[in-house]
Amino acid sequence: MSTTSTTRRTKQLAATAVAAALGVTALAGCGSSDGSASGSGGTKGSGSKTVTLVSHDSFNASKDVLKAFTEETGYTVKVLKSGDAGAALNQEILTKGSPRGDVFFGVDNTLLSRALDNGLFTSYEAKGSDRVAADTQLDATKHRVTPIDTGDICINYDKKYFADRKLAPPTTFDDLAKPAYRNLLVTENAATSSPGLGFLLGTVATYGESGYQDYWKKLKSNGVKVVDGWEQAYNEEFSGSAGGKKAKADRPLVVSYASSPPAEVLYAKPQPTEAPTGVATGTCFRQIEFAGLLNGARNEAGGKALLDFLISKKFQEDMPLNMFVSPVTEDAKLPEIFTEFGATVDKPTTVAPDTIAKNREQWVQSWSSLVVK
Repeated sequence: MSTTSTTRRTKQLAATAVAAALGVTALAGCGSSDGSASGSGGTKGSGSKTVTLVSHDSFNASKDVLKAFTEETGYTVKVLKSGDAGAALNQEILTKGSPRGDVFFGVDNTLLSRALDNGLFTSYEAKGSDRVAADTQLDATKHRVTPIDTGDICINYDKKYFADRKLAPPTTFDDLAKPAYRNLLVTENAATSSPGLGFLLGTVATYGESGYQDYWKKLKSNGVKVVDGWEQAYNEEFSGSAGGKKAKADRPLVVSYASSPPAEVLYAKPQPTEAPTGVATGTCFRQIEFAGLLNGARNEAGGKALLDFLISKKFQEDMPLNMFVSPVTEDAKLPEIFTEFGATVDKPTTVAPDTIAKNREQWVQSWSSLVVK
């Protein structure tokens, strides 16, 4: 995700049911219990009963789950959606010290350093953090952010396309550069899209700083198509999605998520017994999304209560079918549709946040000069 990334699921439009499932979800911000609609309201310690969550567009939660939070804590959640993750983060950087809300959700490991370097968050160790998987706790010593979910950016493929042609779908990064897959892949722009950047980072992790540029030269020669964001790539260019079928798309390979096949099943009518799309698990990059208590939050107590709730079992088990991400707590269970139709990614690629911080802009600039210009 560059600073203007169209984040994942966020990352998407609600033009089709599947797009809504994976991306922009129309969750109306709840009003405060006293009828106020003005942010978190009041000053720190003022007793406001509204807590404001600033987020990218893909935040979603079941109404009964948010109601349970209100019943348990007395706080009503107001959700302030602010575009894609990069845009939302930029707005908070511009207003740091005087934030628009109390908690920020949606900064991931590709942009984490920007948020921390700008001092956006107040340290707070959420209750239940001991249940959060250790490998997701990238700020474990300072607790400025709390891990909330993970997702794997991977190549998705149109099963019917490959079956009809008796062609094996690709499974690795290397495969994508082979002549058999010429003009079949569409990806998102790494400078404007979260999955696009994640895919780029996956190639850096696989081929190293000395090899990723040569790899992208091969992909370009092999006809890779680059579009601005996920919604266009998945719902307009990818032949395997419900939206792509309607658009008569002609690219059977797309950069999306390991959780995309369950969404295709869940929102199909009637539901198929097999997902129409598959995942090339050898092409995956692991995203971790975080939330943090904003420095200068007016309702600090409410913000802390919300962070506790975001890693509660109730919220963690609600996330998969609302945001199509995986929980980070070890006691949360995935829904059956995830385990039956989703892909298991045992060895996703990763890049350390400090390495991303030092090199992100350079990598994106080099990628842009090779692939886009």
